[in-house]
Amino acid sequence: MDSQKFGTFIAQCRKDKKMTQSDLAAKLNVTDKAISRWERGVGFPDINTIEPLAAALDLSLIHISEPTRLL
Repeated sequence: MDSQKFGTFIAQCRKDKKMTQSDLAAKLNVTDKAISRWERGVGFPDINTIEPLAAALDLSLIHISEPTRLL
């Protein structure tokens, strides 16, 4: 999975939900800096965070694991 494409996808989904990075971070119990790293393609969320991330963005696990299909 391409970290840049994943980050762009997460950022767009977050913005579509009218959430700030801080809003999303609070829902996932992570820092807003972590969200920023993911969205910039510097890293990926921990495997234990993927399901809550999908839920927070109203996505299925399939959609979040294959974001390039949706861009």
